[in-house]
Amino acid sequence: MNKKRMIRRNKVNVLMMGIVVLFTLIALIPLVSILSYIVYKGSSALSIDFFVKLPVAVGELGGGVGNAIVGTFLLVLIASGVGLPIGIMTAIYLNEYRPQGLFSSMIRFVVDVLLGIPSVVIGIFAYIAFVRPFEHFSAWSGGLALGIIMIPIITRSTEEILRLVPNSIKEGAYALGINKWKTILFIVIPYSLKGMVTGIMLGVARVAGETAPLLLTAFGNHYWNTKLSEPIASLPAQIFEYAKSPYEDWIEKAWGAALVLIGFVLIINIAARTITRSRFKNIN
Repeated sequence: MNKKRMIRRNKVNVLMMGIVVLFTLIALIPLVSILSYIVYKGSSALSIDFFVKLPVAVGELGGGVGNAIVGTFLLVLIASGVGLPIGIMTAIYLNEYRPQGLFSSMIRFVVDVLLGIPSVVIGIFAYIAFVRPFEHFSAWSGGLALGIIMIPIITRSTEEILRLVPNSIKEGAYALGINKWKTILFIVIPYSLKGMVTGIMLGVARVAGETAPLLLTAFGNHYWNTKLSEPIASLPAQIFEYAKSPYEDWIEKAWGAALVLIGFVLIINIAARTITRSRFKNIN
């Protein structure tokens, strides 16, 4: 009887494993299809000039998106400077200092609402708050708009990761006489760092591909510009401009710029994970 039961359990286990693998493959189909199609359509546009030169007028050969690559890097840098400290500190406050209470519930509610707000609405807010008062578009306003989008993503992901830290580790630190902020800084954060990096990369990938807020704030620029107080180019805005045109050459460049944007996010992910792994490999 026990042997028959074991055989039946093994069959059910194999069946369920097969179902899980099947649905995993189904989930991978859209991702692989999108990536492979972008590589197929965009690889023909890639060249050295594409990475280092400025856009050219319609009908002219060559040109590239070098200014948009630099602009995207600067915008993501500004957004990270805004979104990361605010998001991480908010998550630490909610998880370590005020896990319960009306004020914490209100903060979580606001964060959830921000997560669901369309990016174009945040772009309109940034336009009113950062563009209208100074009467010109700028990289600062674009980066701040992206930073607002990043804050709830970082807050939610970091809070969930911090919840996974065992209480026994923190209690052991307290028992040794280590105060709370040192426990958080030197024990809780390093323990959670790999998971936090995943959330940070999710936020970076989200804002790196946003278009609507940048059209209303950073606007765009066809020239080299690193002045943060002036309009600046970005890959999403450049892709939008190329993709909506009726010209085959510009459409091909839009595919190439999309491939470059994916590569940009991929490089940031690999670099962050490599640095994290080498710096904190002995902590966990």
